[in-house]
Amino acid sequence: MAFVEVEEGVRLFYEEKGQGRPIIFIHGVWMSSPFFKSQLPYFSEKYRTILLDLRSHGQSNHVHYGNTVSVYAKDLHAFIGELGLKDVILVGWSMGAFVVWDYLKQFGEGNIHSTVIVDELASDFKWPDFHIGAFDMETLIAFMTEIQTNRTPFLQKFLASMFNNELSAEDAGWMLGEVTKMPESIAGSILFDQSIVDYRSFLPAINVPTLLCFGRHEKVIPVAAGEHLHKNIPNSKLVIFEDSCHCPFMEESDLFNETVNCFIQKGV
Repeated sequence: MAFVEVEEGVRLFYEEKGQGRPIIFIHGVWMSSPFFKSQLPYFSEKYRTILLDLRSHGQSNHVHYGNTVSVYAKDLHAFIGELGLKDVILVGWSMGAFVVWDYLKQFGEGNIHSTVIVDELASDFKWPDFHIGAFDMETLIAFMTEIQTNRTPFLQKFLASMFNNELSAEDAGWMLGEVTKMPESIAGSILFDQSIVDYRSFLPAINVPTLLCFGRHEKVIPVAAGEHLHKNIPNSKLVIFEDSCHCPFMEESDLFNETVNCFIQKGV
């Protein structure tokens, strides 16, 4: 077990294995580092592999402030600085992609080797000029209400929707345990913020090599989201995982790991 204090009173949990260029896996909203358990043994053979719990998620301590994407990006910057990491690969899944983009927006690309974006939109919100968004206001309000009043049944259905194939009882159990670790008040706060951030205008400014990994099955995020990112991020490559939904790193872990490793080794 290892923790880094990135701000007074804010300690981030991380798991680390291997040596070489650092690669940091950044989870989605409510999720945690164990969702990347199939990546740690593979990538640690070649890289300094780090699975990070964001502020108030997983085993990081739960604080009732700073639960926004922009602050999570500042935490990531502080974390990288505390560990003295150089030439970092950032892998952002779902909300983790927003954290990656906000990091680049705030701190630039000088210390970033490349990025991997997994199944996320430029914005989750259905803006008037962005119809592929995941949430309209009615849906967001419904989600916020469910988190406060009906969290466990709601999250059981939400977790199931992230996968193309049916979850085993064992997987459904540990995942539910992870996503219910934070208090409902924090869960609602970060859900709202991550649902309304918008990186569309920032995408063309991204110059680091970027791999876009999307599941073919569109229960959560449409493939059109990946196509939109590929069109707007100059140095990007789009890969579709045919038997996955929102979690190709879990449903097609071997193919995902090989694809990401090949991208890192060869670039776009």
